[in-house]
Amino acid sequence: MNIVAQIAERVINNVESVIIGKHDVIELTLLALLCQGHILIEDVPGTGKTILARAVARSIGCTFRRIQFTPDMLPSDVTGVSVFNQKEREFEFRPGPVFSQIVLADEINRATPKTQSALLEAMDERQVTVDGQTYLMDKPFMVLATQNPIEYEGTFPLPEAQLDRFMLRIHMGYPDKSSEISILGAQQYAHPISNLDQVVSKDELLEVQEAVKQVYADESIKEYIVNLATATRDHPDVYLGVSPRGSLALYRTCQALAALRRRDYIIPDDVKLLCEPTMAHRLIISPAARIKNVDPKEIVQDILSTVSVPGAHVSQR
Repeated sequence: MNIVAQIAERVINNVESVIIGKHDVIELTLLALLCQGHILIEDVPGTGKTILARAVARSIGCTFRRIQFTPDMLPSDVTGVSVFNQKEREFEFRPGPVFSQIVLADEINRATPKTQSALLEAMDERQVTVDGQTYLMDKPFMVLATQNPIEYEGTFPLPEAQLDRFMLRIHMGYPDKSSEISILGAQQYAHPISNLDQVVSKDELLEVQEAVKQVYADESIKEYIVNLATATRDHPDVYLGVSPRGSLALYRTCQALAALRRRDYIIPDDVKLLCEPTMAHRLIISPAARIKNVDPKEIVQDILSTVSVPGAHVSQR
């Protein structure tokens, strides 16, 4: 697993030269990238959500496209459209901005549910179907979507199916005082992202994505993950619990975290650390709990404190 850790550290260190004081956020982004997953970034404007996506794309040498979601946007503005070519006397497909390796879906909840759903097939199946014709996405493919949690005017809540396709939900948060001072100094003359270099090739990234899948999980660890997911479905404050896709997201990210820590096996602490960012956004709170302002994060923490942790013994290969 050393090769996975080495490549991940190169990317993290490179991105940290632009996004200062957010090591944990960058690490979570890399975990999703290693697992071929997608990320929902929720925070106030100006905290670096867009720069994070651009910095990751530059670091791995992938194509990057930004989609600015608006209420009047159509699904074809995302996926592309077939146009009749007068010269060739046939329809030709003109791909939309989703046909990129790193896609930033900026303010995704500004678009209508119909337009939001244009991403569903691409995120889950890595393909887009237009006019009955299917087009495959390039590898790697990752969607980083942003939404502002406090600006609800003119927004449309993401449907459950859309939320379930995001492997992780992360929060940027404000930088601490020393980090913000460093940001001011770093951008005195120009933005540091303009000088950001590629540190990992596409082939290296695809190689480590496959290597992560080799990380071993004991049966007790798998049972622990499923027990956590089952507990969300039985919780009195939850109307709709975590789906099997959510269990798989936790399992995959734990594999990536173990590899990042130079281990070839998962431990219970990996599961505890990643349970909230992989599960909280998948919980649909019951109406009664919503009235009491119950936070999904609190439910996850409650479940973690009640579900028994497997013993320290991990089978050795």
